This record gives sequence, C-alpha cells and structure tokens, in this order.
Amino acid sequence: MPSRRKTVPIHPKELSWLSFNARVLQEAEDPENPLIERVRFMGIFSSNLDEFYRVRYADVRRLAAFAKGREKARWEQLLDDIRDAVGDLQLRFDRVYRTCLAELRANNIYLIDERQLDEPQREFVRRYFFSRVMPALTPIILAESAPIPQLEDGSIYFAVRMQLANQNSRYAIVNVPSDRMSRFVALPSPAAHPGRQVLMVLDNIIRACLPHVFKGVFPIAQADAFQFKLTRDAELELGEGITQSLVDALASGLKKRKLGDPVRLVYDRRMPNDMLDTLVRRLRLGSYDNVLPGARYHNSKDFMDFPNLGPRALENRQLNPLKSPRIESQRNIFAAIAAGDILLNYPYHSFRYTEQLLSAAAIDPGVRSIQVTLYRIAADSHIANSLICAALNGKDVLAIVELRARFDEAANIDWAKRLTEAGVHVIFGIPGLKVHSKLILINRQEGGQLRRYAHVGTGNFNERTARVYTDLALFTADPELTEDVHNVFDFIRHTYRRHKFRHLAVSPLGNRSTLLRLIHTEVINARAGRAARIFIKCNNLVDEEIIERLYEASQAGVKIRAIVRGMCALVAGVEGISDNIEAISIVDRFLEHSRVYVFHNGGEPRYFISSADLMTRNLDHRVEVTVPIYDPEAQRLLQRLLDTQWADNVKARILHGDQDNGYRDRGHRRRVRSQEALHRLYLEDQQRELAELPAPADTNG
Repeated sequence: MPSRRKTVPIHPKELSWLSFNARVLQEAEDPENPLIERVRFMGIFSSNLDEFYRVRYADVRRLAAFAKGREKARWEQLLDDIRDAVGDLQLRFDRVYRTCLAELRANNIYLIDERQLDEPQREFVRRYFFSRVMPALTPIILAESAPIPQLEDGSIYFAVRMQLANQNSRYAIVNVPSDRMSRFVALPSPAAHPGRQVLMVLDNIIRACLPHVFKGVFPIAQADAFQFKLTRDAELELGEGITQSLVDALASGLKKRKLGDPVRLVYDRRMPNDMLDTLVRRLRLGSYDNVLPGARYHNSKDFMDFPNLGPRALENRQLNPLKSPRIESQRNIFAAIAAGDILLNYPYHSFRYTEQLLSAAAIDPGVRSIQVTLYRIAADSHIANSLICAALNGKDVLAIVELRARFDEAANIDWAKRLTEAGVHVIFGIPGLKVHSKLILINRQEGGQLRRYAHVGTGNFNERTARVYTDLALFTADPELTEDVHNVFDFIRHTYRRHKFRHLAVSPLGNRSTLLRLIHTEVINARAGRAARIFIKCNNLVDEEIIERLYEASQAGVKIRAIVRGMCALVAGVEGISDNIEAISIVDRFLEHSRVYVFHNGGEPRYFISSADLMTRNLDHRVEVTVPIYDPEAQRLLQRLLDTQWADNVKARILHGDQDNGYRDRGHRRRVRSQEALHRLYLEDQQRELAELPAPADTNG
C-alpha cells in the first residue's frame, strides 16, 4: 500500500460516523417529515449512538489505553473530539424531543408522567403495575460492603433513594423491564378530556408505584428514582476454530458481552452528586469512559416503535412493493431467470421473489441442491424455513451461517441449530473471515443437463430488513457467472484450493485489486485526454488506499461522484487534491444499503453491484462478492438509480470537509426526493411492461 502523504486529508472515521448520525437527527428535526416518523428517527438516532459506543468508541478507548507517546496523545485527542461531538448532538436531541412532544400534544397525543394522572388513570396504572410490571422487577438493595451486581449493557435502571421513617436513607437499583414489555402504555382518556389519546412510559408507571416495590421491607417515608444506563464494550473474544465449538464459544461470549467493560454511563442530571459519585466509583468507570448527564429518560431507542394514536397522515404514505413483469409473465421463476438476467431493487420491488426462488426450489422435483450464505437471519425467517423444507424433501442443502454477525449472533445460533436438526448441512464460515456475501446457488436437473441458478446481491436474506433497506438483487442463470458463484462456495469450504474467478471479484482474493485496476484505467484514459468518470454508491468509504487512488484519479482529471450513506473519510472538493470529486449522502425513510460501482471505461461503461463497502475489513478480511452487470436493461436500471439519487435536492446532504451536513441548494429547480421518485419510476415501468404482455389465451371454447 502506498504511503499516504501528510497533506492528503482523511476524516477520522469515528467523527464521520457521528456526522452520519447527525443526518439521522436532521430527519427528526425536519418539520416536513410526518410527526410520528420524526419521533421514530429519534429512536434510530439513539439506537445508532448506543451501537457507536459499544463498538467504535470502545475500539478507540482500547487503542488509547494501550498506545504510547504520540499515538496515545492522538487517540486521547480523538476521544475528546468524540465527547464534544456527542455533547453537541445530545443538546440537539433534547431540543427536538421537546419540540416533538409539543407537536404530539397539538395532535391530541399526550405523553404524561406520574404526576399528571387523574384518579381513574391512577387506578389503571396501579392494576397494570401489579399484574404486569411488578413480577418483572429485580430490585437490588445496595450495601456499602457488597459490590454492585453486574448490570446489563443497554438496559435502563433506576438508582433509588429511600427516605425511611427513622430519617435514615437506603439505596437500591431497580430495573426497567422494557426488554420484556412495551415501553409505551396506552392509558384511558382523562375524564376532563374524553377524546384525548394518552401514553405513559413504563418508567413512569414504576415511579408512580415505587414505594410498593419495597413495601413491607422498609418503612418508607419517600422514595426518589433517578434513571441511568450503562453501555458496555461489545467486542467478543473468540478463538479461530470454526467448528461446533464455535457455537459454544459464541454463546459464552454473548453472555460476557452483556457484562463487558463499561464505556459510557448516562444518568439523570438531577441525580444527587453523592449518588452519582457512588455509581461511578462502584462501577469502576475510568478516565476514558464517558459519564454523561442526560434528561429524565434514557433508551430513547424505544421511540423506534412509537405507536401512532393519531391519524394515518402522521406517518409516511405507504409505498407498496412492486411486481416484476419479467417474472410474472413466465410459468415459474426458473423460466423467468433462464430467459435473461433480472435485477431487482428492494424495497421498491417485492422481496417475495427471493423468497419465491427458495420456496420453489424446496419442492421442485428437478432441484438437486441449494447453497446459501446467511449473515443476518430474521427471527421468523421464511428463507430459513424454505431451507428446512428443502432438506425434508430430500434436497442437498448447504447453509453458510455467519455466527459472528454483530448483534445478530443469538438469532443465527438458534437458526443454525434448527437447520442442522432438519438435515441442512450447516457450516460456520472461514477462520478469521466473516462471510458477508449474499449468495444463493441452485442446481436443477432440466432434461439431460444440470442447470445452475444464482442470486448475487447487496443485502441480507432477511424479510424484516428488506422492507426498509434499499438493496439490489441479481437473478442469473448465466453459466459463467453461476460457475463463479459455485467457486465462491467451494472457496468457503476449501480455502486451501486455488480458485479463479472469470467475472466475480471476491474478497479477500481480488476485490481490492479489481477496484484499483478499474480506477487506474480511468486515470490512464484521463491522462490520454479521453472522458473518464467513476460513480460510487456505498455505505462507507474509509479505506485509505482506495481514497488515495481516488485522489490520484481526481488529480488526473477523472470526474468522480460518490453517494455515501455513512462514514466518509474522503474529503471532497479540496483544491489540487480532490477538486474533481463530489460527494453527497442521502438519509430518508429507507436505509440506503446497496453498493454500486460504475466506471466509464472509455465509453463502454462497466457496472458492478457488491456486498462490499470500501472499507479495509470488507476488502481484506471478509468473504465479499462484487458482480458485473451485463444485461442492458439491468444496466439502465442502475444508471437511472444513480442519476435519480444524484439529482436529489430534498434529502441529499453535501459531504464537505467541515461535515456540517448542509442540504443541497434546490434553487428554482423542481423538487426531487429520490426514494419517492424511484418508486414512481419503477411503478411506471411495471405498468408499461404489464400492458405490453400478451393477453391470456381464451379458454372458453
């Protein structure tokens, strides 16, 4: 890898990630968004920030702890910069929280606390507490001589001070069991306002009945509760053996994760200093850990599930998934794929076609075998059930289950066991490499020959995320492409064999070198005076070698456009370095998740979709697949996708060096909100193509 010149600007990826989360917070701030969606974006922001501390902040904290000299000072400065950035974001969050509460009230939806209950509501709360909440509480009485029991990562607790009748005080910790019941409880309308919609958070139900938690144990004159939350390091320490022992090691590691080193304590700023000091000391928080004052409530991630008690207009207008005429016009999905490559864009197109491919394969007499990679599996996965069905029907089924998919390990372990019990051959990937590719390969007997059908995509085979993540899926029966997919599965199973790929670029074998070669071709063309362009769409752009080569391409005259949803360490528009690079980010109702790479290639553009972001881990330390798109219709879909997103002037933010997330200036141009525009364009395609299909044959005579 070439050494990076000191003058070349690189954003710290952690600060770039916080800049991305600021874009999420902008969606909560945006008054043009429906109110309930804004409240849910507050939840997404909070959930993202939790994960940031569990993973990225924890990484920097470890580096600061073990580094020395200048490196130590650099990491410590980054920790300070992170704290400053998070502090600013938290102030913005508090403002938007207050604004949204006021707007909810304006729409006759009230989020009340225990001090605002009328008597019928108070009686409802008491009954709810004793029947539902009290059995789920695990109060811990604090004794000075005894250690605080381990508190779970991400859970919320009350630090309780009990003023006893004899004027003494006792302290306790009480959990808020929001992991077992809804955080939001609908209450009866107040007698004085019979049409009012009223919600109460679970926390306040506990506050309203707090003395009952300790009744009969202590003579309590008064009890005060102050909420706090711990965030712990989410790193899992696992050995390299990818065998059944990994399942046991991972299950043990998940338990340890819940009890990992604390990296952040968020507390109610009204908490008395002596109580806060006691928590900090007894939780063994150090100088590198964030101790942050907050508001009365924590775990705002629960706002992701905030119910809409008002009119439907308070939520986004539903965009129904669209049909694929090329599939619908054929007798079955295999015939459709055999007729030519098909590229679908989820969630605009229906994910049921991926489900249909596997459900059909599970019962089709001609199907001999199915191979699939599973990275994040939905709890109620139709995909996994189809694999079980296929095994029960005598098919040879292989599932590569990635047990180390962060925060989805438990679900993947459960499905791995269920698949194995049903007769599916389950393997757990490659030592040291996560299997992140999105592949299906089906071998089907057709007459006297065996034909292969493949799916190569950018997104997980997960029905839940497919409704909100934008992803691309290529269905192909091309013999050369499917041969390469077959070789990827062979590589995963037999890494010691030499594998050559004619079309696919596969990490860690050739994704990096392929991308660098494609960039270099554009540089050569630019230096020769020919048109040279690169268009990138990805989630994260942080690999320093790729950034360095893009800077070199810019300096050679290559015009580069980048749509980067999340972390972008590249700094666009720097004179003499990156002045031919433009970068935007789009955050909207769907999470932009697809990766597309397009190279002008002297007027014969080359199109690719990929499971890999432009990150070192994706290019060097995972099994990722980048597939060329050859079908002209599929290429047009990709070009229109990129052009429409580049034209976005509603949800596009300009990625400048100052990372201020400024919106693109629309001026007097027509409004383009790319996600809505794409759905409209795909709908027009669907209607036109369906109209062009031949009328069904007359069967009446």
